[in-house]
Amino acid sequence: MTVRHREFPGRARRWLGVTGVAGIVFTGCAGADQGQTVDAMAWLQRIQHAAQNVNYTGLLIYQQGPQIQVSRIVHEADATGEHEKLETLDGPPKEFIRDNDEVKCYLPASRTVVIEKRGTARPFPGLLTTQVGSLDQLYSARLEAPDRVAGYSCQTIVLEPKDNLRYGHRLCVENASGLLLRGQTLNQRHEVIEQIAFTQVNVGVAIDKQSLRSRFAAPGTTWRIENAAAKPTDLAQAGWVLDNTMPAGYKKVLELMRTRSGQTQTVGHMVLSDGMAAVSVFIEPLQGPAANAAAAQSRLSRQGAINVYSLQVSGHTVTVLGDAPVDSVMQIGNAVRFHQP
Repeated sequence: MTVRHREFPGRARRWLGVTGVAGIVFTGCAGADQGQTVDAMAWLQRIQHAAQNVNYTGLLIYQQGPQIQVSRIVHEADATGEHEKLETLDGPPKEFIRDNDEVKCYLPASRTVVIEKRGTARPFPGLLTTQVGSLDQLYSARLEAPDRVAGYSCQTIVLEPKDNLRYGHRLCVENASGLLLRGQTLNQRHEVIEQIAFTQVNVGVAIDKQSLRSRFAAPGTTWRIENAAAKPTDLAQAGWVLDNTMPAGYKKVLELMRTRSGQTQTVGHMVLSDGMAAVSVFIEPLQGPAANAAAAQSRLSRQGAINVYSLQVSGHTVTVLGDAPVDSVMQIGNAVRFHQP
């Protein structure tokens, strides 16, 4: 099997928008004592609680390698749940309006609104995909010296992976609320490959309801609605399984069958996680020009902390995409098997 390295292919760019993957953090550490590990893990729980229950507004800067994007975020938690607006300030205008698990993406350039359900991975300043309890088997954790981000004092927490199958994490958490203010992702050489941080933030403020509404959805505006339908499913019933060569610590947390707007062809979608990293596996039938011998070559691409690996399995294209090292992404892809049900 030949593996070709390349820039993000069109399929990978398309699925990147579906996953909601946002990378968060790493640096090396050693010698963390048990008391510090317990304290650090308790801070992780605070991060998750704050992301869901604290009101905040601010500006976010997100860097993947040489690419930088600035966004404005407004988040409110009230008796009806979570409400959020994220607006990109660079490049083509784009807004994400979230009410609990429903997300509407406004794309004014094409007059399109894409509606879908949010998965298990929580974008920044959310963090975990599972409970904290299992993370200490995969990561060492410790507290570092306090720091300051966007004018707020914050506690630094370092998570170092116990193997080479995941990135490490450095988090800076606002002392009073537990809100995550900055995260960095580094590779095994301790080089920053992705980071996200507030450059300006107001924590615990009252939210104006108008600030949560789309500025593009004016009365009389005509939009093309794309409903990214996704239904929970058991892909094993369709014959798709993962064998025992899966990287340690990664488990399935979600299985969906997706149907893209205007199409009848369904796409299988598995989400795997070790509690911190989120990896998506998309399974779609080969069709048209893609179903030829050249497409049988596997492809590998990277953007920041996100690696993408695609290969053919039983007449289907399998695309694995996630904020995990290339070895993990390839192991997951190579573990996908089809057995006729």
